[in-house]
Formats: sequence, C-alpha cells, structure tokens
Amino acid sequence: MFYFVMLSFLLGIISCLKPESEVKDDRIKRPNILFISIDDLRPELGCYGKDYIHSPNIDKLAETATVFTRQYVQVPTCGASRYSMLTGMLPKTTGHLSNEACKIYIAEQTVTNDPETFIHQLKNNGYYTVGIGKISHHPDGLLYGYNDPVSNERELPQSWNELVFNPGKWETGWNAFFGYADGENRQSMNRKVKPYENGNVDDLGYVDGLTSELAIKKLNELAEKEKPFFLGVGFLKPHLPFNAPQKYWDLYNENEIPLPPFAAIPENANKASLHGSGELNGYQLGEEKGSLSANVSNAYARKLRHAYYACVSYTDAQIGKLLNELETLGLDENTIVVVWGDHGWHLGDHMVWGKHTIFERSLNSAFLIKAPGKTNGKSVNKVVSTIDIYPTILELCGVEMPHPTDGKSLMPLLGSSIQNWEEASFGYFKNGISLRTERYRLTKYFRSQEPLIELYDHKTDPNETINIASENPDIVEQLLPIWEKGNTGLYN
Repeated sequence: MFYFVMLSFLLGIISCLKPESEVKDDRIKRPNILFISIDDLRPELGCYGKDYIHSPNIDKLAETATVFTRQYVQVPTCGASRYSMLTGMLPKTTGHLSNEACKIYIAEQTVTNDPETFIHQLKNNGYYTVGIGKISHHPDGLLYGYNDPVSNERELPQSWNELVFNPGKWETGWNAFFGYADGENRQSMNRKVKPYENGNVDDLGYVDGLTSELAIKKLNELAEKEKPFFLGVGFLKPHLPFNAPQKYWDLYNENEIPLPPFAAIPENANKASLHGSGELNGYQLGEEKGSLSANVSNAYARKLRHAYYACVSYTDAQIGKLLNELETLGLDENTIVVVWGDHGWHLGDHMVWGKHTIFERSLNSAFLIKAPGKTNGKSVNKVVSTIDIYPTILELCGVEMPHPTDGKSLMPLLGSSIQNWEEASFGYFKNGISLRTERYRLTKYFRSQEPLIELYDHKTDPNETINIASENPDIVEQLLPIWEKGNTGLYN
C-alpha cells in the first residue's frame, strides 16, 4: 500500500513539472485582446462597400474578420455609448445618456464585488489590462475639465493595470483632443478656429500618431509578459475638429466626393427629431453654419466630408501600424482584434452635421471582430448592439459572466452558421426610444411636438426619407410589443 501511495505522489509531482514549452502552450490557449475604439466612425469604409474611402488597413483586417454591417449603439453620444459598451447595459435613467455616465455611475460609486466593466472582469480573471487613449469618455481616461490641469483620478478606477497617454505638445488630454498642428487647441483659441485643418505635419503632428506609437511600445512590452493581455487603444479622429496631415487629404479629389444622399427633413417628421448642428457651429471660423432651415452649399458640404474622410484615412493608417506590429511580434494568431466606432455621424444627412439623433446615421457604426478559430472573412447583416460586446468578449476568452447584462453573445454569428437570432436594437436620445429591426426603424418620442411615432422602411427607404407611421398602423402595432422590450422606464 505504501508503495502505491508513494508512486501516486511522485507521479503527481512529475505531472506538475511541465517543460517550459508546455507552460507556454497553456498560456497561448488564452487569447489576447486588442480593442480599438474610434470616435465618431460611421460604417463608411472600403469593407462596407464604400469604394471612395481610403481605408486599406481596416479593409485588410476585414479579410480575416467578421464585419457587422448592422451594429447599433445604444446612445448617440460618446460617453454614454461607451458606458453601455463597457457595462453591457441599456440606459435606465437620463444620467445614462450623459457623456459623464462613466464618471457618475462608475468613478463616483462605492466599490462593490461586481466588476465595473468587462475589462475589470478580465483583469479579475488573470488578464493584464492596459488603456491608451479614449476607451471611456475622457481622452486619457482621467477626470478633469476641458481647461483644468490633468488629474490622477481615473474614470474607470478598477479596470486598468496601466493607464497611459502621450498628449505631446498639447500637454493635456483635452487639449490634444481638440488640438491643431501648431500646438494650439479649441479652448486656447476660444473656439475661434475652423472645424477642419490639413496640417503640414507627419503622423506624429496630431495626437493619434502619438497614440499608435505608444501602443506599439506597449505591445512589445506585453509580448514579454506571461499573462494574456487586454490592450485598449482609443483613437480620437474622425471626431471634430476634422484635423489630419495633408497627405491624407491628398488621397481625395474634393470635387468627386459624394454629397449626402438625402439632405432634407424627412417627410411627415418634425424638426424636433433632429438638431441644428451646434457642435459643428461652435467652431467660429467655419465658413458656413449648419441649420435645419437651409443646407450649407454643396462646395462646403464636400469640404467638410473631405475633411472627415481624411481623418478616417489618418486613423486607418495608425491602425495599420498596430496590426503590422501585432504580426511582427507573432501575436496575431492568438489575439482577438476588435474595431468599434462609438456611434455614427450625420455628414449633412437630414440637414444635420453631427451625432445626437436616433436616426440610422447616428446609431449605426463600424464594428469588426477577428477571433482566433472562428469563421472570419465574412459580413454579417443581422442586427446587433453595442451591449453585445461585453458577453461576446468574455465568452471568447472563456471568462465567466459575473452578472446578467442586457446584451447577448455574438458567438453564434461568429460561427459558420447563423441560427435563430432576434433582430432588435434600441437607441435612446432626443426624448425618444428607437427600435431597429431587420426591416424597420420604429421611434417613439416623449415630447409635445407631433408626430410622436416615426416609422421608416429600410427595404424601400434606406435613407429614412419618409415617416410612414400614420399610413401603416398595423405595422406599428406589430412592432410596439418589441419596442416595449427596450422601454427601460427612462422617460417615465
């Protein structure tokens, strides 16, 4: 008996003494995550069928990724959209529609056993987490006002092992966010600036170039760590001001840039559903002002769209640098890569320049996932939501969900076959709640201005030009029970 006990004991010890190569193999089985968030990125890229956009690096990623053509954010403003993404939750109060949602509901809350974000949950389960740039709302992840000195108070206090940022010549995150090539910024110039700039600088002349440089340095450090990593990289462009190096402007012929496909208020809709482009108009040296009373000239519309596209190409170049480094380091085969736009943007669509509506242009954003071992190199046209990112990443990483979320894992859509998928996404803003299904957008507003209900048929009217609610009460009646699933009591 003693012999067998000792033999079992020795075999147990031997089984624990794995060669170093086997230890590394165990570690390799846990995927890393490179999560790239992009401010104000419409799904207007080459991989989305827009051949007039120069986005070769994201397009190359799309060849080995899953491209979601109908991904909808929950709130069309930066901070609130990112709060929903990080927590997997629909907005329940008007505070959840604020850019300060992460500050109010995460940073200022008492620490509990529940993780504050999915990143925190990954950290709790052995991931080394690094944040660079705008992942939550503040451009460097720290809480301070536009004109204030940099603080050391984190917007996501528990989520990061490291939180780093290089503001360069602008010295603070907010100055860099609104920065111009000469080192000035919107605040320092008292808003007496144009909403665009074609700077005679290289990629490091604006802050997103510094962010990609810093991210490459961190990738090299993370490659040496034994833990799997989550690296969040937040690029600021194409957010206003539309500033990019001249070489990215040179990719486009301004006279050939397409105008908005529908630059009018939808028929049978109210102006209250839209807005007067206040964010754009705040740049006081803009040649023209956006308005719901009159369109800007075609020439100025093309100028602004040119500027936006140049910023997209600039950001695409930075992403290319990261993906190339990931491959050089041999990390690409075992790293989940996510590219996500925090919401869309009206580029003159519906006479609006900006986000902050619950129309398609504001709620639909770019979203790609490359996941090791999954069926990649395809487009998925099912309706999905930002809140689905949380459970998807945790399932891909084999990490337990710590609590229920309002989202659902996208794993079935990442596989080779798509089965029973309920197509419904909810958007919240402008005193309204909008439901997007496979075919329709149904929006109900809580306001005095009529009509209170808008219905758009995306099969026949993809640009949402005619509200057909009044003439289709049967369709409205069919959709309202689904819409009710998204009525969280926000406006009650």
